[in-house]
Amino acid sequence: MRVLKMFDKFGIKSTFFVPGHSLETFPREMAAVRDAGHEMGLHGYSHENPNELSREQEEAITKKTSQLLTDFCHGKRPRGYVAPWWNTSARVVEMLLSHGVEYDHSMMHHDCQPYYLRTGDTWEKIDYSKPAETWMKPWYLDDATPMMYIPSAPNTHGYVSPRDIEQLWKDQFDYFYREYDEFVFPMTVHPDVAGRPQCILMHERLISYFNSKPGVEWVTMGQICDDFKAKNKRE
Repeated sequence: MRVLKMFDKFGIKSTFFVPGHSLETFPREMAAVRDAGHEMGLHGYSHENPNELSREQEEAITKKTSQLLTDFCHGKRPRGYVAPWWNTSARVVEMLLSHGVEYDHSMMHHDCQPYYLRTGDTWEKIDYSKPAETWMKPWYLDDATPMMYIPSAPNTHGYVSPRDIEQLWKDQFDYFYREYDEFVFPMTVHPDVAGRPQCILMHERLISYFNSKPGVEWVTMGQICDDFKAKNKRE
């Protein structure tokens, strides 16, 4: 609720990617998100790792959560998706398209520009039996990795000063603002991290800083998708 209050204070409409379990467990809190006019998108059911699921399981989860959100949002189907743990499966693009999902916020092939996803790509799965140095890679626009301690995830920290993250994000924003005529800056904010007092204050400082720059707009992921598709026809 602190995050919602902060968004309302600055007049920001955002996008919440909601696991189905959260939707069913906390309907009052999720209704507050919906009724405040924020977009709601898919994020699995219980934050399960898609790479550990069979095709049938992932399909069943997508079908159920899509229907849950559609019913909850009074018939408005979810337009976007974020893979739990950022772990997308090889089949995710085709599966999302089959459910009418228009965009994904899991891939990181570019750090400040939207792009069309391809199907049929493959990638190397992390091998945790190898030295940590071979697979520890930072997710710079996600607050959970540095500021949330997860015992089962070796590359999380917890208790990192928000001011360190604040400076990191400001530096990234400043570079994009200097180098690009247009760019997107989608910060991934987890309520259980961002709702802490020190993090709320960090976000308030960041919002005020970004707002001091001419041309900055706060939009939902759906609006980003619409703008991108209007300007970039798929070949």
